[in-house]
Amino acid sequence: MSQKFQVAGMTCGHCENLVKQAIQQLDPEAQVTVDLPTGHVDVVSRQPRQDIVLAIEEAGYRAQ
Repeated sequence: MSQKFQVAGMTCGHCENLVKQAIQQLDPEAQVTVDLPTGHVDVVSRQPRQDIVLAIEEAGYRAQ
């Protein structure tokens, strides 16, 4: 299932990698695409939306 998130606080490539890693720790098979300038994160995963949001927030970013 494809899900879109708006993630606040990402400012660099390191931030982008942290968000990707957080999601892929939850679901190693997740496909994650980050558009750093806009803060948009597209995720293809079977994980519930709330679990992905929690993983992003535990990495230190705000997601909606």
